Amino acid sequence: MNTQLRIRRHGVWLGVGAAVVLGVGTTALAAGTGTFDSSAHSPYMAYTARCQAPAPIGTQVRVTVSDMGGMMGGGSMMGGRSMMGAGPMMGSGGSGYGFGRMGMTVSPQTVPAGTVTLDVMNTGMRDHEVLVLPLAAGQAIGQRTVGADDRIDESTSLGEVSATCAAGAGDGLKPGAVGWTTLNLAPGRYELVCNIAGHYGAGAFAELDVT
Repeated sequence: MNTQLRIRRHGVWLGVGAAVVLGVGTTALAAGTGTFDSSAHSPYMAYTARCQAPAPIGTQVRVTVSDMGGMMGGGSMMGGRSMMGAGPMMGSGGSGYGFGRMGMTVSPQTVPAGTVTLDVMNTGMRDHEVLVLPLAAGQAIGQRTVGADDRIDESTSLGEVSATCAAGAGDGLKPGAVGWTTLNLAPGRYELVCNIAGHYGAGAFAELDVT
């Protein structure tokens, strides 16, 4: 009788184990086929459907700001230099991703002087912003001094996109949202940056050339 009881118990545990394995397998399959859905990701998609920039004035420049917050589990792993070793050396050249945890792309990278509309899309899992800073002759992007507050000097900014589903400055461009601004840019080189603490040092910058 005791033997039968042990067998039954083992049978129950085997059944539970099989159910768990089956559940994991089903979840993995769903994720692989693109049908996996989790409520934890719903905030990321909150603005995607209802955010739309108006028709651009002048030359349109599409800017994308991104991060690896979703893959890294968010939270403190995306913090400033103390958590990431972030600093100017973490950035890359060009208009693509930095060697850090964040990136920015610009398309097209070269535009004619005059009226330019920046349409910015946040494809990351964190709030972002885009500021437009002039570059001095011979100055490379990603090389500005990062202060103790993990931010750079933005006093020379010519414009900003940090409002969710709106133009100009705000409280931060939310994940999945777009924002925009229209500027009159003279010929020269400009660095587009995200100056939320830690983001510039983590690679959130790109170059825009105006001819």
